[in-house]
Parts: sequence; C-alpha cells; structure tokens
Amino acid sequence: MNFEEMTAKMRDGQGFIAALDQSGGSTPKALRAYGVEDGEWDGDDEMFAKIHEMRCRIVDSPSFSNGKVIGAILFEKTMEGCNAEGSPIPELLSRRGVVPFLKVDKGMHDVENGAQLMKPIPELEAMCKRAKELGVFGTKMRSVIHEANREGVAANVAQQMDYGLEILSFGLVPILEPEVSLDSVSRPQAEALLLSNMLDQLERVPEGKQVMLKLTIPSEPNLYKPLIDHPKVLRVVALSGGYSREDACRELAKNDGMIASFSRALLEVLQAKMDDQQFDQALGNAIDEIACASTGA
Repeated sequence: MNFEEMTAKMRDGQGFIAALDQSGGSTPKALRAYGVEDGEWDGDDEMFAKIHEMRCRIVDSPSFSNGKVIGAILFEKTMEGCNAEGSPIPELLSRRGVVPFLKVDKGMHDVENGAQLMKPIPELEAMCKRAKELGVFGTKMRSVIHEANREGVAANVAQQMDYGLEILSFGLVPILEPEVSLDSVSRPQAEALLLSNMLDQLERVPEGKQVMLKLTIPSEPNLYKPLIDHPKVLRVVALSGGYSREDACRELAKNDGMIASFSRALLEVLQAKMDDQQFDQALGNAIDEIACASTGA
C-alpha cells in the first residue's frame, strides 16, 4: 500500500488497530501474561527477542490477515525487525493490508497537576525519517490524565499537539493519545476537559492535514462524536485501558464511529505454550470480537 491507500484504509476501513507496541517498561509484564517467565530470559536483548518472537507469531498468524485488523502499532525494535522468513515487519504488514504505525514516545514524567506529560523525544526527527523509509504510515505517543485539573489537561493536550504537528511535517500521520485513567475519581469531568481542549488544539492543524486520536472509551457514550466528525481528524480509536476484552468491547460498542486500538484486551488469552492451531483460533476469536465491537457488524 502507498500513503494514499493507507490513508483511505484508515479513514474507511472496517476493523481495528492492533497495539503491539509494548516497550521496555511494560515488556516483562506482557511476557508474563503470555506465559514467558522472567527466568526464561537474561537482559534486555533476550527480553526483546522473546517479545519479538511473540509479535512475529501474531502477525504471521492467518487470522491476523483476515481483513479485520486494519492497522498495527509497532515498537521501534519491531519496526526494524523481520519475521522468520526475513520480511521486514512494516513491509509484511503493508503487503497484507495492515497499516503500520510506530510508537515514538519515550515514557512519561511523574504526575504534575493531575497529569503525566511525555518526556522529551530528542530522536523524533531521526525516528520519523527512518519510519518513512520503511513504509510506516504514522506514529503514536501516550500521556495520561489522572484528574480533572484544568491546567494539567490543557498542558497534556497541548504537548500532544506540539509533537503531532512536528510529526505531520515529516510526512507521517500522528496518533495523539492523551489517555484518561479509568481509575480517575473525576473521570467524566476530565473527559469533558479533554474534549474541549482537543477541539481547541485541532485549530492548529494545517488545512488539508489530519491527525488521529487514541482515547479512553468515554464514560458518557458518544461524548467524542465532535472529534470523530471533525474534518481534521482522520479516525478516533479507543484504548482498552485495563478493561478486560469483554468489558472493553461492550463499552466500545456504545460509541458510534469509534474503533478499537487494543493491546491487552487483544492479547490476553494468547499463550506461548499453545500450538499454532490453538494460537490462531484464540487470536481469531479475539479479532472477531473486537472487530464486531468496532464496526457494529
């Protein structure tokens, strides 16, 4: 797929985006959930090799290419890697009709004013240029809102857009992810502040350009419809945020036009010890359920 074809896929595709971007801090937890214990690897290189094996098994599984996964978010090492047959992962995904994205954030600062902003991304330009070379369509970066603090929410959303505009200038489409924590005691108010601030920030997007948004499924169904319908938003996708797959799919289905971009809720039943048939069946069942919640089909 070329850039125009990927844009059309993101705008019109009936399915969801798989989040396969666990990085250093979350990788051990992801491996344990997959049935790979800490004692089975030694050091970061072996840890990332194990998680790369898991990701390759996922993207090589027949059910992953059934047309219901329209995009995949990759960790940088995954983007640079190949599958067992030697095909670069972004090229492999694109060939199978799955639009590749790259996670670019480098973690978050501690909570301030009820929010966690992203740490600086000094290598952003180099990462974006390399991603473009490899046929990647866009990027993703995450920060978190913990409470309905006006200053904190405003700073969080503004920082997302600051980086998003820079990424747009490199010819990639950014997914802005200002996550509202499901544990927030002021979650509805925080979501309302997020909506207001994001609508303001979208005015900064140049005419003819679009960003994507990855948001917590709102406590009030269809709260984010103004963002879904906004001409400067290519697509709004939902994170699972700690929900089980069943709960995430139930809540997502209440929101018209919002599709999934799940990680934990997609991968929660996969185990390293499964044979290939069991693995593909479990993954296929998850894909079918999430796609149904995303499209209403």
